[in-house]
Amino acid sequence: MKEYEIIIETINPCGGTKHAQNEIIEAEAESPEAYVKEHGIFPVMDVSKNTSGDVIITTGDSKGYIVRYTFTE
Repeated sequence: MKEYEIIIETINPCGGTKHAQNEIIEAEAESPEAYVKEHGIFPVMDVSKNTSGDVIITTGDSKGYIVRYTFTE
């Protein structure tokens, strides 16, 4: 298991990213994908990495609700 700092951005269709709710937590997980599969409420839409090497997983529904997880080791 690895230790991650996770930034969770919850975005609703009305407010967009400007009014996203942000939460920062620390958690242990086998992988970022395993964490989102266990704790996420929406299906995974995209998995990418930023220039720092952090894993970004975007989940959402078809109505505009998005939850973006950024995992830093």
